[in-house]
Amino acid sequence: MKTIDINEFVAKPVDIWMNGWFALCAGNMKEFNAMTVAWGSIGNMWSKPFMQVVVRPSRYTFEFMNRFDTFTICAFPEKYREALQTLGTKSGRDCDKITLSGLTVKESELVEAPCFEEARLVIECRKMYWQDMNPDNFLNEEFHSCYPGSDYHRIYYGEILNISEKE
Repeated sequence: MKTIDINEFVAKPVDIWMNGWFALCAGNMKEFNAMTVAWGSIGNMWSKPFMQVVVRPSRYTFEFMNRFDTFTICAFPEKYREALQTLGTKSGRDCDKITLSGLTVKESELVEAPCFEEARLVIECRKMYWQDMNPDNFLNEEFHSCYPGSDYHRIYYGEILNISEKE
């Protein structure tokens, strides 16, 4: 993996979220969970580069996001789509979904949260803000259809501390 200076990182921010699945990993090498995420953003907030992700309270990863200060976002080549499907449909409460996925967990460069050996891109973040979504603030009524069980996301902003990609 090669470290990329944040000012040199080039991405199509809408495309990477709409067409590329990510694995969000929170915890540490002793205890962690990972899940697939497809909603988020990347940008600048409070003069810090950030990655924003959302996690529903019903997800097992939610517990790890609240207990630990760091998280990673990992992007994978297309051939790992089935592995990411496993991370997104199985619960770490009920099974060892990491083993089921066939992915290999490894230590990150700077943060406590682990990442994956197979990832082509790893973004390491330290939480800097969170807020629960308030359904009263939706300006488009159709968004409520994304929450049939009223399981509204918690929004996490993480300062990007390191970005690395496979050469």
